[in-house]
Amino acid sequence: MRLRPLALLAALTVARIAAAQTPGARARAAAETYRDAHEGTILREFSDLLALPNVARDSADIRRNADFLLAMLGKRGFTNTRLLTVPGGPPAVYGELPSPGATRTLVLYAHYDGQPLDPKQWTSPPWQPVLRDREPKDGGKVIALPNDGQHADPQARLYARSAGDDKASIMAMLAAVDAMRAAGTAPSVNLKVFFEGEEEAGSAHLRQILETYRSQLTGDGWLFCDGPVHQSGRQQVVFGQRGVTEAELTVYGPTRALHSGHYGNWAPNPGVMLANLIASMRDDDGRIKIAGYYDDVRPITPAERRAIAALPAYDDTLRRALGLGRTEANGAPLAERLMLPALNLRGIRVGGVRETGSNTIATEAYASFDLRLVPNQTPERVQRLFEAHLARQGWFVTHDSATTAVRLAHPKVVRVQWGSGYPASRAPMDGPFGRAVIAALRDGAAEPPLVIPTTGGSGPAYLFEQVLKVPMISLPIANFDDNQHAADENLKLKNLWDGIETYAALLAGMGKTWGAAVTP
Repeated sequence: MRLRPLALLAALTVARIAAAQTPGARARAAAETYRDAHEGTILREFSDLLALPNVARDSADIRRNADFLLAMLGKRGFTNTRLLTVPGGPPAVYGELPSPGATRTLVLYAHYDGQPLDPKQWTSPPWQPVLRDREPKDGGKVIALPNDGQHADPQARLYARSAGDDKASIMAMLAAVDAMRAAGTAPSVNLKVFFEGEEEAGSAHLRQILETYRSQLTGDGWLFCDGPVHQSGRQQVVFGQRGVTEAELTVYGPTRALHSGHYGNWAPNPGVMLANLIASMRDDDGRIKIAGYYDDVRPITPAERRAIAALPAYDDTLRRALGLGRTEANGAPLAERLMLPALNLRGIRVGGVRETGSNTIATEAYASFDLRLVPNQTPERVQRLFEAHLARQGWFVTHDSATTAVRLAHPKVVRVQWGSGYPASRAPMDGPFGRAVIAALRDGAAEPPLVIPTTGGSGPAYLFEQVLKVPMISLPIANFDDNQHAADENLKLKNLWDGIETYAALLAGMGKTWGAAVTP
């Protein structure tokens, strides 16, 4: 049977469209089709995972999470699934999904442990996941999870600890594997997954795990699958993480509380002394006044400057949403500020206020800091600079409790206690791995992803670069207002659905784009 000319033209047009459809577009469409038919299944499995308590320091709960994740990998045909263990540390969950003909290996990192919490601060129990049509502050009501074939409002949110940080990424990447299998599509890369169980507790055993299992963890590139999307709601690819170190300061006054009328203007007030000390460290625009603090800061590269300049102008919207009449550095862009180190006062305590206030001079005052680092700063050097600044301000620095003899010997005594710390990392934006990730994520996307030089948060990406000698780039999917680390943590369903499509496009396209010339 011969087609008439118009029919033949139409058939050829359809054939050309089908042939021109890109791997990413096909993968995204397959993921949407799969999700459309299986919303209930996806959300119930995700809820089962979220129902497992996962505070990082609870070893029994962490092991239950690890075993559950192993079963999730096994159900999807991952091979060589196992727990990677070292003495005294929680297990990392590992699995492989080889793909016939693939020449590149991509490793996806996520963490399954969560932050500590106070259940009394939550609207509903943190490990009893619930779906709400709106946020609790807006009168949101609990709604039932959909069955397969039914659809929940994509703006609805699932509430539970780690819903956004970071079990969302695990669920999205595994659902993407399901969608590709249902469509009969093999990933274009060999896939490995590595789920850490100690990220929220500082990753103290991560280096040892990476060194012990180095040969097994080989790959051409790693993606750090954690964090929120851009505040505008758009997908972003992030090339760096700031480092961090923590300090707790104690400033000493009299050995007993004193009546402020009898001793005020005579006995030094530790609260006032601490306030003056804090003011000596940074100015009102966030500039750190510690001598030498910026000496090691790596200059911003041309590619990073282009990426910052290309970001949407969203700061005014963010200021309005947060009720901020001004931001630091004369309104400099947020993305630019994240390229610099930051000294954050996260808490201060002295005496009492309001109903606990009294007319006394306190015996001690306390301050807590986190110091965010950028390449090429190190925690050790930052700590030395910090303590040298204290000494220049006339303080005697000790790391032990100050005895009466120490207080009598020095006019100003401060105790410094350092927490854990690690350096920053930043992958090259114009490297072959970065170009491949960007190209794969652009393929078939309604909007191209935003390309960000660094996130403001901190993570252990530097370890992968140091130990495994591979680049690591971040691919976050959670909503930016997910109450990460706080009460009523949540994940907007649209972010989960978008995340599944994102991972599907990535797995379908990475093997084809790796090495392609793409301008960040």
